[in-house]
Amino acid sequence: MSSAGTLHRIPARPWRWLPWLVASQLAVILVWVLAGWQWGLPLMVASHALFMVPVFLPNSAFYAPVMSRVAEATPTVWLTIDDGPSPETLAVLDLLDQHQARATFFLVGERALAQPALVQEILRRGHDLGNHSLSHPQARFWRLGPGAMRAEIEGCQNALQALSGQPVRWYRSVVGMTNPFVAPVLHRLGLVRVGWSARGFDGIGCTAQGVLDRLLPDLRPGAIVLLHEGAAHGQNLQIIERVLQALEARGLRAELPSL
Repeated sequence: MSSAGTLHRIPARPWRWLPWLVASQLAVILVWVLAGWQWGLPLMVASHALFMVPVFLPNSAFYAPVMSRVAEATPTVWLTIDDGPSPETLAVLDLLDQHQARATFFLVGERALAQPALVQEILRRGHDLGNHSLSHPQARFWRLGPGAMRAEIEGCQNALQALSGQPVRWYRSVVGMTNPFVAPVLHRLGLVRVGWSARGFDGIGCTAQGVLDRLLPDLRPGAIVLLHEGAAHGQNLQIIERVLQALEARGLRAELPSL
């Protein structure tokens, strides 16, 4: 699968939002002084929302460029599988082999270090690795400061490079959240941030049919498909198998992108 043009997705200006923040707060002060708090307070709230809401929007490019689709004329999709390695990894690999599919596994660094043989097996079978943070701090990732954010992303990068012998090129934020301190780390490490265009919410309590109902309408050429492994609900293997069956029924192939 070709993904021409992805190099520009590495943040070139990681602090590009900062002048807008300064300008917005100067505007708030000016309005407050000239028109009073009745106008200044709503403007302040709105300006803060402008910089907070993008943190929680997985495909927002406000703080960092993001790939949410692959420009593709051929009938292919990009399968991405988050949160491994897990006890299900080998079974996931077997399913992919059965359907001649390739995927990128966005791994959690600490889990990868604990199960290096699974990382090697992912690579041996022709799949790719992505950076999904060192410890997957799901509840607080959105509010990590610069030091903690660097430790999460760089720590995972170092772990995966040590295990695979080469740096990974893809990065996915925990729960898709991206605050102002993500882009500087991606810039330094040369990482491309990856979002998604087809999601069934299979990382939380769900049924396989419910996930498929949400995901299948977006399963089309060029889609970046978000899947998970090892979730507590125990449905991930069935979901992955049914997605692979749906791809075949639609004449779509799961292939890896390239820079």
